[in-house]
Amino acid sequence: MQGYAKTAVLMAGMTALFMGIGAMIGGGGGAVIALGFAAVTNLLAWWNSDKAVLSMTGAREVDSRSSPYLVQMVHQMADRAGMPPPKVYVIEADQPNAFATGRNPDNAAVAATTGLLRSMSQEEIAAVMAHELAHIKSRDTLIMSVTATMAGAISMLANFAFLFGGSNRDRPLGAVGTIVMMIVAPMAAAVVQMAISRSREYEADRIGAEICGNPLWLASALRRLEGLSARIDNPAAERNPALAHMFIINPLHAHARDKLFSTHPSTANRVAALEAMAGPAGGLSVPAPRPAATGPFASGGQQGRGGQGGGTSSVPRAGRRRR
Repeated sequence: MQGYAKTAVLMAGMTALFMGIGAMIGGGGGAVIALGFAAVTNLLAWWNSDKAVLSMTGAREVDSRSSPYLVQMVHQMADRAGMPPPKVYVIEADQPNAFATGRNPDNAAVAATTGLLRSMSQEEIAAVMAHELAHIKSRDTLIMSVTATMAGAISMLANFAFLFGGSNRDRPLGAVGTIVMMIVAPMAAAVVQMAISRSREYEADRIGAEICGNPLWLASALRRLEGLSARIDNPAAERNPALAHMFIINPLHAHARDKLFSTHPSTANRVAALEAMAGPAGGLSVPAPRPAATGPFASGGQQGRGGQGGGTSSVPRAGRRRR
């Protein structure tokens, strides 16, 4: 519950920030208008988020015939997590990465790049997809939509401060104070919004490790994802940088540490948390997902590293050093 508590505190902070700024520069009426407009805008974006994101990334849906092992792996872990199986998509991109989208667990999708399916072991792929399932199970799309609504409303209040604030003598902060608030308010809202995004990544790591059965598989995947994504471009994400927060690893560039305006936590911090979760025993007692189907992860005969052919092949354990 620690992750949820942190998210709740941050969202409460965002609400308090909105109310305080609304009272200072927008007044009661201005705050209501800004919140209502932001809510409608983000509701529409949230409702159609899956279609828009999948279209912008060029994702194509796969099924148990075109990608039997990947689809059955995802469905098996969804059953383990007690949630409806999402649709599965593959993105033709060399950079290894993945994301989840959808307004709720009943209307959700997970997507993996062909680079991920080619370069990762089966355990690492399972861990990455479990992380994305955790986002769906925790309804992180809804949480981030609410957060975006509050941040958008704060930015609107800042932009229309003079329109909503009345005459100079009526403004609690005065003219100069209002101008300063117009600059500071959106930055403060963005800092809180990014902090909530980082908090949800940590929580998805924790839940994803429980779903796949071993925190060290996800720790191994994160290490390799960071190294490879820093060297390989993601054209779709570069064209649409607003999508960066959705991926398991920042597709634009790697960060050495957590930063105020970073949507992703430091990979080193995430790995450390997963290793602490694994403890001396080295993992949980849940067996790895092993679908019975054979065949490639994606069309074209591509297969995760460590496997040749079907899902019953021998693979290296996640975390083993590779040359």
